[in-house]
Amino acid sequence: MKILFATNNAHKLAEVQAVLGDGFQLLTPRDCGITEEIPETCDTLEGNASQKAHYLYDRTGLDCFADDTGLEVAALGGAPGVHSARYATDGHNFIKNNELLLRNLEGVADRRARFRTVIALLLGGQEYQFEGIVEGRIIDHAIGCEGFGYDPLFVPDGFSKTFAEMTPDEKNSISHRGRAVRQLVARLKSGFY
Repeated sequence: MKILFATNNAHKLAEVQAVLGDGFQLLTPRDCGITEEIPETCDTLEGNASQKAHYLYDRTGLDCFADDTGLEVAALGGAPGVHSARYATDGHNFIKNNELLLRNLEGVADRRARFRTVIALLLGGQEYQFEGIVEGRIIDHAIGCEGFGYDPLFVPDGFSKTFAEMTPDEKNSISHRGRAVRQLVARLKSGFY
């Protein structure tokens, strides 16, 4: 089954394809001739995911899904949250985002955080939403070279290593995005289609 995924991020594509498995072929916006930036102007993860999915569906008529993910840090009132990708700059600068996060947590004892992903799926114009959450904590310096974004700073509960120290399979088995994508796959395979 072919389905359009609202990202051109190679890391996200690989993560999601690994969870989806061989029964699905992901198309990207670029594959469909959409090269402009897809808008993300809502103030919630749910709103952004829905906005991106509708943007693609309106232009292609293809079944599609979009996700939005945020790192929510307890001591920062849930920030960076919906602004996670653009926390320090207007662009997706992972290094600057991580540096700002660490500066904002200097001297803070409560390092609890969670990653939360919301996926909006449009099948035949009908929208479904799925949420995946993984709880953990932010450490005081980056460790590991796998993954992307805040992965080198985030240690999930029950583990002693960061997402960036895990293999892609290890991370996908417990990650927020993996949990949301497994719900997406269950819906796609459940006969609603």
